[in-house]
Amino acid sequence: MRQILNRLINQEKISKEEAKNVLVNISKGDYNTSQIASFLTVYMMRSISVEELDGFREALLDLCLSIDLSAYNTIDLCGTGGDGKDTFNISTLASFVTAGAGVKVAKHGNYGVSSTCGSSNVLEFLGVKFTNEQDKIEKTIVDAGIAILHAPLFHPAMKNVAPIRRELGVKTFFNMLGPMVNPSFPKNQMVGVFNLELARMYGYLYQNTDKNYAILHDLAGYDEISLTNNTKVITKNEDKMFSPSELGLEIIQQSDIYGGKSVKDSAAIFVNILNGNGTEAQQHVVCANAGLAISVAEKVSHLEGFERAKVALKSKNALKSFKKLLELSK
Repeated sequence: MRQILNRLINQEKISKEEAKNVLVNISKGDYNTSQIASFLTVYMMRSISVEELDGFREALLDLCLSIDLSAYNTIDLCGTGGDGKDTFNISTLASFVTAGAGVKVAKHGNYGVSSTCGSSNVLEFLGVKFTNEQDKIEKTIVDAGIAILHAPLFHPAMKNVAPIRRELGVKTFFNMLGPMVNPSFPKNQMVGVFNLELARMYGYLYQNTDKNYAILHDLAGYDEISLTNNTKVITKNEDKMFSPSELGLEIIQQSDIYGGKSVKDSAAIFVNILNGNGTEAQQHVVCANAGLAISVAEKVSHLEGFERAKVALKSKNALKSFKKLLELSK
């Protein structure tokens, strides 16, 4: 590790294989906490290369406890986090709306590290019990249209990193990796990232896969469609700029999608929106994200996906999906 750290500190890059080996060695407990913290910190000081990111991704996928959901043509809606915006749980809500629209969702998520409330925080607060058992997860996919894949249960090799990430409390390259290492290997994915450079890296890595995908970065700095600005969207077929006007929507204010100061606040907003009592801005931003996910999985236009998402929310089908998941998880 000392040699690797010296090279990184000197602005050298390491190879894909070296990056992969470092994560494998971390999982085996070969390094002390100071070395791991230093390794994470280096990547806050300089850009990560495509080869390094690919090596880290490959290591985590090789080490994970995989689960087979290939029969269900699932999609994952997952952001990197790390945008520092403290929105309400937009991608998690959009996941239930997507499920409510009839598209199977395999939602990979974790506790918040650099934000107030991650996906797993709000779901756990609301009573969802996490599992990595194949039969239980398949049942939630079939009956609720959605499965929650809580990252620590599928990536036990990273137990040596989790407490260090919590103590650091800032985004690290693990934020970049989260959406890439869904243990069910979904064929469809909508990924939000916290900057344009990372969006391009994801595009480069995903173009050589058989995934259907949309990688997005909101120009106001969000790792999801915020409707406060235009959004860069990269798919297998095109790079484009999405404008809220394409869905007949007006630009909204950042304060319209603030998530509160605690998990309790975030959970209250979450339940309020699912019950159809969210503000117009909150509902629109959730449906804009769910609509893009639906368009990726079903190969329809974003506008058609958006209309289907609005129906799923208004009809309470998204709420039914959440309630069924909650019931089955217990």
